[in-house]
Amino acid sequence: MKVSNIVRIRFLTLLILCPSEYNYTFTSGWKDDPEVGSALDPHPDPNEEDHQKMIYMGATNSTNHRVSFDEPNGIKFIFGTGFDSTHKDIEEKDLHIHHHDTDEDMPKSREEVLRERRHSKLNPEGPKPFGHADTHPLDGGVTPPKVVHVDPFFIDEALVTNKEFGKFVRSTYYKTEAENFGWSFVLASFLPDVGKLHLHDKDPEAENWVAVDETYWREPEGPGSSYKYRENHPVVHVSHRDAAEYCKWVGKRLPGEWEWEAAARAGHYGPNNRTLYSWGDDDSVDTAKGYANLWGAGSFPWENLAEDGWRGTSPVRTFPPNAYGLYDMTGNVWEWMRGGKHKSRIVRGGSYVDSLDGSINHAATLGARATMHGTTSTGNVGFRCAKAPKRRTEYHYKEHDEAIHGSLSIEDEFGKQHAIPQQGWEDQFVVSEDDEEDEFEEYSDTPQVKKKKVVMPRTRRSNEL
Repeated sequence: MKVSNIVRIRFLTLLILCPSEYNYTFTSGWKDDPEVGSALDPHPDPNEEDHQKMIYMGATNSTNHRVSFDEPNGIKFIFGTGFDSTHKDIEEKDLHIHHHDTDEDMPKSREEVLRERRHSKLNPEGPKPFGHADTHPLDGGVTPPKVVHVDPFFIDEALVTNKEFGKFVRSTYYKTEAENFGWSFVLASFLPDVGKLHLHDKDPEAENWVAVDETYWREPEGPGSSYKYRENHPVVHVSHRDAAEYCKWVGKRLPGEWEWEAAARAGHYGPNNRTLYSWGDDDSVDTAKGYANLWGAGSFPWENLAEDGWRGTSPVRTFPPNAYGLYDMTGNVWEWMRGGKHKSRIVRGGSYVDSLDGSINHAATLGARATMHGTTSTGNVGFRCAKAPKRRTEYHYKEHDEAIHGSLSIEDEFGKQHAIPQQGWEDQFVVSEDDEEDEFEEYSDTPQVKKKKVVMPRTRRSNEL
């Protein structure tokens, strides 16, 4: 009889004779559910997970319950600018949701990539840098629009406020990059003393924004100003790193721009119901002033008529939410996104200095997009956080050499070792690949290389990156 069979019989005999003494749960191939597999736990129920002041974004069934991870449960929609009419050529069938484990989301093989490079047509304008996206001149949205798919996620219903960011700073003694650099950008018309405008350096790419010393989130217009009466306003003068550090502190992360746009469009995903703004396609100031904090009809940057009631930032939740319950997805402040390059980080959503039609700065559509350096801090950029739902635990198996790492056994209350594996270990016994029994094989006590079960670190937080 084989060594593996002898050891297994002895182990099972111990369990039968002393069932109460050894509390052991079989794993891997001996599990009752063959569909789960030896390296996977069952999927958690997404309906049992909720986070305070966060909205779940994912597929739901006819009874408004969240679809399990056993089925396709992501969001598929048309991503990109709203000014490009080519999205109407996309058919509804292209938006049917497929499972995220299908070949559609799998990266291309090396052979496929090489074939495309060798046989594709050359771009007359030259090669594009990594991460390049063609954008529309009005709203900066990606063009042409394309169909994308995102896995389920949670996203904050509102922007992070000065009060919330203050708790983070007091708890961690964190210093923002604006504090470390000693300055930040302020809109020229917001300077306490406009007569000294010529003394400040201007942003070469936006001459109406000037660098003011000692400006940061507590003093948003420079020395002498204060956030105290704006605790419920979105925090500004935070860089990409500042935003990421806050999200990490609260156990979240920054949203990807596909995720953000899926949340902003709030169900308007197809070619037939896609709209420019969350309230529709009406670009009149009289309509927009009830939905978003934007610049309005005055000349920029000195004449803000405040049709919506605000010259600068407005408190979060001032304007009505979109169909999914998310506030300020258009206007108020731009929002930092995860991804991009350090010199070209992505912001989405528009701000209080943007207009409806793009005549002043960006057109604040649902596709509004811009890029800026990751260290940039200014008075019209904030952020909100996102979070991936819980997934099942996955395992892999590492070799365990008993001669080096010791025996895969435990001690009982009397210090005696038995041939009982620890919970969580897998494939304790060496099983020969030869199915035929060898009657003449001798039993050996020589330690052998076995395998232990190890939790696989979760590296995929989103399918977007």
